[in-house]
Amino acid sequence: MWSEIFIGYGVFILEVITLLLIIAAVVTTVISIKQKKHTQSGELIITDLSKTLEETGKALREFHFTDDELKAAEKAEKKAEKMKAKALKAQRKKGGATPDEQKPTLYVLNFKGDVAASQTTALREEISAIIQTAKPNDEVLLCLESPGGMVHGYGLAASQLARLKQHNIKLTVAVDKVAASGGYMMACVADKIVSAPFAIIGSIGVVAQVPNVHRLLKKHDVDVDVMTAGEYKRTVTILGENTEKGKQKFQQELDETHQLFKQFVAQYRPHLDVDRVATGEHWFGQQALQLNLVDEILTSDDVLLQAMKEKRVLGLRYTVKKPLLQRIGKQAEESADNLLLNLLKKNGNTLM
Repeated sequence: MWSEIFIGYGVFILEVITLLLIIAAVVTTVISIKQKKHTQSGELIITDLSKTLEETGKALREFHFTDDELKAAEKAEKKAEKMKAKALKAQRKKGGATPDEQKPTLYVLNFKGDVAASQTTALREEISAIIQTAKPNDEVLLCLESPGGMVHGYGLAASQLARLKQHNIKLTVAVDKVAASGGYMMACVADKIVSAPFAIIGSIGVVAQVPNVHRLLKKHDVDVDVMTAGEYKRTVTILGENTEKGKQKFQQELDETHQLFKQFVAQYRPHLDVDRVATGEHWFGQQALQLNLVDEILTSDDVLLQAMKEKRVLGLRYTVKKPLLQRIGKQAEESADNLLLNLLKKNGNTLM
């Protein structure tokens, strides 16, 4: 009797689970179809860094106060806030700008570069927003961290920064850790480059690695046919036999890319001895200052603290809200992307 009850109960549970799985599959399919119909839209997140920095400093100052000093400070702050609110109200009635609105703005952007410079999409949106709203005397600070990567990716990222120059918006790039190769290509566009003392700067060069397993395949009697239309459609291959003529052509392409890189740096930093520094070497910040690769030894934190005395400091970050299914599969997607990029890197894509 009990065994029949347990069997019946087990069958009922299995039926419920099956029904839930079917419902989940239907819901997932519907969500997927809807997501395909609608283009993902992004969002520009704005943070008042001036206020954040002020509150941080205030918290530490108040930590050292006695109880009486703290009460006095709170009383004075409330009084100041009332007076400020009253003044703002009067200013609004007159139709004038508030003191904060009268200050020039420093827009703070962050770029952490990977091999493909994938943050360029967000950078494009952030810069477009700034160009549409910036007033005279407004500036941009880019906190940059990148060891470089693919030529076309970093070329586009640098071109996005150049848009600021075209609209007469002053750009400062702060390097706390590394701006090498393609990262330095971005940095050199700035009106001013500041660097931490031990940040890695430079590496103005081009590299490509192409493994070749032709001899191994030949040893095991495996033929690989590489067919092309165009003499230099494929200069070097992974599986086929690389000819001396093909390798010479590939080297020529690397040299041409390097020359374009040098010309780009010289265009934006004419006072720099490009031939002296375009050897593929990198230097630490203090050495880079002596070579004119950077303009000042300073961390991004000090730039912000200095700026908030005279400017309103706003942080901008463009982000795309990922759909549910995309968020669930984010980790797997990133793993696949990283694997693909590593394969591309190993298989001869030109890197900066």
